[in-house]
Amino acid sequence: MNTTEKQQKINSYLTFRLGDELFAANVSKVLNILEMTKVTKVPKAPPYLKGVINLRGAVLPLVDTRIKFEMSETEFTPNTCILVLDININGESVHVGALVDSVQEVVELDDADILPPPSIGTRYKPEFIEGVAKLGDEFAMILNMDLIFSTDELSILKESVSEEKEEEKETSEQS
Repeated sequence: MNTTEKQQKINSYLTFRLGDELFAANVSKVLNILEMTKVTKVPKAPPYLKGVINLRGAVLPLVDTRIKFEMSETEFTPNTCILVLDININGESVHVGALVDSVQEVVELDDADILPPPSIGTRYKPEFIEGVAKLGDEFAMILNMDLIFSTDELSILKESVSEEKEEEKETSEQS
């Protein structure tokens, strides 16, 4: 069973907030939820790349999802957290940290619960949105996490991580 088939069988979605808006990501894409931690800035990084964090000895690029969605920069609160995502780009698995304002809950959605994405009036690129689900008295935009990051952007992220690893290696060799 390939990843796409497995993801289609999983109807669980993690809901999270960016500002007042509710979003959802398939749980097959979410590896972990972390509290905020120390972020190491990456020189000359694009504005949405906040830096990198240490995830059990691995370097994880950290993206400000609000900036990615053309919102204001994330203001850190006790609810701010990091979603560790497994993004598939051209068959390659890439791990990325995504800053979100808060994580809400995991919901089960059948295909019948998911409406097609809006065709007008959305400020998000329509290819990012797999659909919309009504949860209580509000709607959650169901995101295609693989498409939120373009191949070019992930190349930048991977280069930033590689440069950071090189700097860490040089620093540890000097001490």
